[in-house]
Amino acid sequence: MADAPKRTPLYDLHVELGGKMVDFAGWEMPVQYPLGIMGEHKHCRAKAALFDVSHMGQVILKGENVGAKLEALCPQAFSTLKEGKARYGFFTNENGGIMDDLIVSNAGDHFFVVVNASMRHQDIPHMAKHLDGIEVIEIFDRALIAVQGPKAEDVVGNLCPGVRDLKFMETMIGAINDVECRISRLGYTGEDGYEISIPQDGAVEVARAFLADDNCEPAGLGARDSLRLEAGLCLYGNDIDNDTSPIEASLIWAIQKRRREEGGFPGADRIQREIAVGTSRKLVGIRPEGRAPARQGVEVQSEDGKAIGVVTSGGFGPTAGGPVAMGYISTDSTEPGTRVNLMIRGKAQPAQIVSLPFVQQNYKR
Repeated sequence: MADAPKRTPLYDLHVELGGKMVDFAGWEMPVQYPLGIMGEHKHCRAKAALFDVSHMGQVILKGENVGAKLEALCPQAFSTLKEGKARYGFFTNENGGIMDDLIVSNAGDHFFVVVNASMRHQDIPHMAKHLDGIEVIEIFDRALIAVQGPKAEDVVGNLCPGVRDLKFMETMIGAINDVECRISRLGYTGEDGYEISIPQDGAVEVARAFLADDNCEPAGLGARDSLRLEAGLCLYGNDIDNDTSPIEASLIWAIQKRRREEGGFPGADRIQREIAVGTSRKLVGIRPEGRAPARQGVEVQSEDGKAIGVVTSGGFGPTAGGPVAMGYISTDSTEPGTRVNLMIRGKAQPAQIVSLPFVQQNYKR
């Protein structure tokens, strides 16, 4: 018998707020609330939305030269990550594919790492095995909440004024209603906002304090997915996986110059080669011209009927005002404006290759 799904510290609050609960990566999570996915999405873009992301894996890394040791597993420059700064990164495998993506913060006496819910069973043993002399401590007694949107700074800042001074990808310790939290200015919606790690016994109180602000509404997994898709952000398991390289996924920006040149991480041969000579396929934005959304797995064809790629994420973009998709396309067909056909339920639907993101990202830099 399969294990019953786990519950986050906010489970009862989700139920109280009318959250429709589903099993996601082994956790009971709200997919939407009475406001609906469209309403939650638009509220996040206009004001602020609160997401429970406690199912993500939170990990503390302690020991000498954590950053340098992490560089043996990731192509990012973590040895030069300054205290109070966070960086997006990913584990690569020996074939240059992406094992998972993660956020790494330098918390001073330790590094704080957040990994995807569905990959925590892989990532934590991977770090424990390969980070010699480093204590790898998975945290089970903290919730993780994201407050996202143009009003997020007010929603969080009214309770903890110091967060207003944070810039994108910076992190601090701050008290919210006397609960000591780790507050990082980042997120997964394309909007300004924060992810807040909270001791689990204070999580409901802090969440209620945010929701007491008229600008803030709860939002579920449905809106989280449509928001990140419009923002052109990759989802692990859809747009990036063990076979996909960071260069194919247009993530070269996340590999700092020194690491591109020196290598020294798993799969460096392939990744450095692709940086030098290019790839046969690339992740691009795709804009269907009709109203039918193109879901994951839909084949992309050239206008003359040749298969040139596949959709990896797709749906309706409420802010974009129509269907949006991302997918991998043969490099010779990735020029924005290129016309393609999407094979939706056996019928060719016209679409166009476009630049990502679909909606401008609004981070506070």
